[in-house]
Amino acid sequence: MVQENLNRLRQKIKEICQKCDRKPEEITLVAVSKNNPVSVIEEAFKYGVKDFGENKAQELRDKFEVKSHGIIWHFIGHLQTNKVKYAVKAAELIHSVDSQKVLDEINKRAASENKIQKILFEVNTSDESNKYGLKNFEDLKMLAFAAEELSNVKALGLMTMAPYTDDKKIIRDCFVQLRLWKDKLNEMGHDYSDLSMGMTNDFDIAIEEGSSIIRIGTAIFGERDNSQKWNQQ
Repeated sequence: MVQENLNRLRQKIKEICQKCDRKPEEITLVAVSKNNPVSVIEEAFKYGVKDFGENKAQELRDKFEVKSHGIIWHFIGHLQTNKVKYAVKAAELIHSVDSQKVLDEINKRAASENKIQKILFEVNTSDESNKYGLKNFEDLKMLAFAAEELSNVKALGLMTMAPYTDDKKIIRDCFVQLRLWKDKLNEMGHDYSDLSMGMTNDFDIAIEEGSSIIRIGTAIFGERDNSQKWNQQ
């Protein structure tokens, strides 16, 4: 199933890129492996997936300890300061920085791991109260400049989640806002290249609007049983 799903997904990415004059190589596919056992991750890895995303820091820690060779791990969930140590130890890229407190803790933990931690700033472009992320540009700007002063953090760009809706204009507006905010920050002297946006239901629009990282779970692994823990499957 995973191989067939990946073939379909890669073909669709190729077709979308052709329509908007982009190259598939510009898009990093992060397979969202939350709640899936390591055996499923290994199957996707066998068929060419290198990047995997987890949204729970302790699950990322445990999977990293079991399967780290050759895999690029991403942390894509909300990050609490007391869980930062797990994300920093395992993740190549943390997508969800949205506060000075978390940023400082990442820098501290990265220093103890003797690494430069790559990060993205999470933006709440949909203004939904049940979502995390920065809601106004001034807060984002302050955090972006604060990151420049830290020796063990490297900010690469921005991340967002569009609302779950059939209204494509609402989705597109969220992705356009993220792209415009990235451009605005770059005009201020930053050098951000990455936009992490687009999931199974909306990655086509995200690619059209400049996404460089798409986070795909269901289209690769199928529907998840969220009632079970990954190591029980």
